[in-house]
Parts: sequence; C-alpha cells; structure tokens
Amino acid sequence: MMKKNNVTKALALILGASAVLSGCGGRADASGSQGNAGEVYVYNWGEYIDEEVISMFEEETGIKVIYDMFETNEDMYPVIEAGGRTYDAVCPSDYMIQKMVENNMLAELNFDNIPNVSQIDPLYMERSKSFDPDNQYSVPYCWGTVGILYNTAMVAPEDVPTRWSDLWDEAFNGEILMQDSVRDAFMVALKSLGYSMNSENEAELTQAKDLLIRQKPLVQAYVIDQVRDKMIGGEAAVGVIYSGEMLYIQEEVEAQGLEYDLEYVIPEEGTNVWIDSWVIPANAKNKENAEAWINFLCRPEIAKMNFEYITYATPNKGAFDLLDEDLRNNKALFPDIESLDNCEVFQYLGDEVDSIYNDLWKEVKSN
Repeated sequence: MMKKNNVTKALALILGASAVLSGCGGRADASGSQGNAGEVYVYNWGEYIDEEVISMFEEETGIKVIYDMFETNEDMYPVIEAGGRTYDAVCPSDYMIQKMVENNMLAELNFDNIPNVSQIDPLYMERSKSFDPDNQYSVPYCWGTVGILYNTAMVAPEDVPTRWSDLWDEAFNGEILMQDSVRDAFMVALKSLGYSMNSENEAELTQAKDLLIRQKPLVQAYVIDQVRDKMIGGEAAVGVIYSGEMLYIQEEVEAQGLEYDLEYVIPEEGTNVWIDSWVIPANAKNKENAEAWINFLCRPEIAKMNFEYITYATPNKGAFDLLDEDLRNNKALFPDIESLDNCEVFQYLGDEVDSIYNDLWKEVKSN
C-alpha cells in the first residue's frame, strides 16, 4: 500500500527521481569529493519522505539520490530478491525484514557510519528485536498501530466500537471498511478470537477465515488507501485504519468544518504495532552512501521534517522532543507503547504458512 494517497505529491517524487536519473550516466564509486560522491539508490513506500529532505541530503553530501517507490512489501520483495535492479537503501516493514534476514538478503550495518542511530528511542530498537534479533540489519524509521476509526455522527454512543469483535455487529451492516490485506484482515479476526496475529495453527486460521466470511455481508468494501478518504467523506461508519492517517484526518475534519468527528480506537483485544525500518540489501553497490543516507534521516530535525510530511509516528526521540506539546500528547498518533496490552509485531511465518494464509484469504474473497 502507499502510506498516504496524494497523487500530486507522488507525481512530484516520480518527476524528481526522473530528473536525477537523467543526470546520472551510471553507477559511480561511493568515494569522491563534495559534488562527486557517487550515488545512492533508494527504494521506499510512496509518499514516505519529504521531497525537500532528498534535496538537502544531495546538497550536503554530493551524493545523487535515485529514488523509486513500491506500494506493498510483497511488491518490493521480489524486486530485491531478483537483483535485476539493485538498491542501496530500502524501507520494508518488520515481518518482511525478518524474511529478508532469514534469506541472507541484507547486509550488516556499520553503525560507525550511522552515529545518529543514538537518536532512535531504545524502546523501538528493543521492539525491533522481534524481527532483527541483534539489531544488526535495520534502523527504525516510522511506527504505528492499526485500529478502528468511527464516525461520531453515524455511530450511536452505545455502539461505539471498543473491540475487534464489534466489527461483527449488525448495527454496522454495510458500513464497515476492512483492509484489503491478508495479514491485516486475519489480524482482526485472530485477535477477536483471542489468538495471536502470528498464529501458525491451521485450525485457528480456519476459524478466522470462517469468521471473516461471516462478516462479509456487513462489509461495504475491502480497501487500502481509500479508508481515510471514504471516512472523511462520511461514506462509512467504521473502518480499519493505520494510526498514521490520524493527523491528516484530524486536520481535514477541522479544515472542512465537518459536523462530525472521526475517532480512533485501539481495540481491547490488542493489535499490530508495526515498524518500518531502513535496511541495506546484501548486493548494494553503494553501502557507505546508504549508511550516510540512514544517518542523515536519523537527525532529529530531519526526522521531524519527515514526520510533519508523512504524519506517521517517529521513533526518533530527538525529533519527538522538537514537536509541539499538543502533538506529543496526541494519543492516536503516539500511544504509550509500553502500556499497549496484547499487542504484537507481525512476524514472517515461512513460505508454507504464508501459503495457508493466502489460500484461506482467497476463500474469504471468493465466498
């Protein structure tokens, strides 16, 4: 998925990347003086960086940034695996990083070249150990939760959702937006059943599948980026959404003078706490430049710029301290991660279990 959905900004990034490509005659060595320091090939989610940050990095280091975008982890992985086009810095999510580590696709980071990693809150480095056990391969970039967004004008006070199981309430018939994503959809069902969202138990997964099939008549649509805009437009009462959308949503509700609020709930059964992190592929041709890139993004003022553009929570404690008090206290954006009960990070479960999930998801969608 694209982390945000703004075509104008996405086009600006694409045009910027094209301009860089036209100015580069091929890969250069990472060594060289200012203005001739080589290149760094970056592969990131759509709209997951402030364009100005790219220009600032190039101006300061002399390193040309060739920037490409992907929409999902599953789109990114085969590109890196095939190696037909090599990248130096990539930003996957937690479970995909684990898969890449297990398949020897990542290079160990030289943290001597990334001193600004000290700005990452140790809490997120510790969380990262669930997919990068020794913190050898990744540096956290953004994090967040998945929860339920509801429209205060369309949901009666007694029907306000507090649990994932509320998404099976007949009161929301035709008013539910679910994520069109196998792991996210199964997370909702598994958590509502009291199971781990990383379950490998086929009986539990079958129960979750049956539950999702039972929910289908209540679901208005399975979507990804459209949850945010449909909810702002009053097209649905409740939707499963990423917490990073909340700042944009809150700003739009105010800017449009809407007569309703959109509130975010982390369900009581627990949820996915996700982390997207920078990694360097094992076949990277400009590793030191990639480490310079990661180090630059870890600067508090740069991380703050990216937070203000992306609106997804930053794990950078220096950047967090630079934010206005109202943002720091916005619990939809920055919940107290240590107090989140029953929350998990997605893990890579192996190709065999992935196939089970995918087959069961096909049954849900086709039923």
